[in-house]
Amino acid sequence: MGRPSIAAVRREQILDATKSTIAEHGVHGATLDRIADSAGMSRGHVRHFVGNRDRLLLDTAIAVFADRSGRVGSILPSEIADLEGALDYLFGPEFNSPDRENAVVLGLVELSRVTPDIADVLTTAYTATRVQLAELVARAHPDASQESCLTAAYGVLTCALGSVFLGDFDRDPARMTRTRAAAESLVAAL
Repeated sequence: MGRPSIAAVRREQILDATKSTIAEHGVHGATLDRIADSAGMSRGHVRHFVGNRDRLLLDTAIAVFADRSGRVGSILPSEIADLEGALDYLFGPEFNSPDRENAVVLGLVELSRVTPDIADVLTTAYTATRVQLAELVARAHPDASQESCLTAAYGVLTCALGSVFLGDFDRDPARMTRTRAAAESLVAAL
């Protein structure tokens, strides 16, 4: 197998630098100059390999929400096979740690309000997640209506996302336990 092209390597470096810059300076502070500095390149090289800032931010959104094939899909890992696994992930430390990835997602959420293409990426990812959760809820509760399963999935996802956003400032050690209990209550009510 051949080596990856220098363009592909540089592109990955730039996407990584973009995520770091958004995490450190916010989405509006993620200028091409800062991204170039973080990547150890000139601004011209960044533009050469990824285009303008708008294109770079869209590519970053796609990279954050894409699966291994490069397609934007569910935010749940592909190995999740049941509702318990989904809840473990959504209310577990990996998804809920206030880390770089969550800072980037928050920046992209902010940007989605004024950038339709980024809003489309986020909508695609979270819709796929909601649909996957509804399917997992339906498997766990086969007698529940499709609408009830979709409503419960919406509630579970809303609890998980709300808890992630609160995690940046709410240091209550019971936050995740309580949030998961709220989500489980929604599902148990089916």
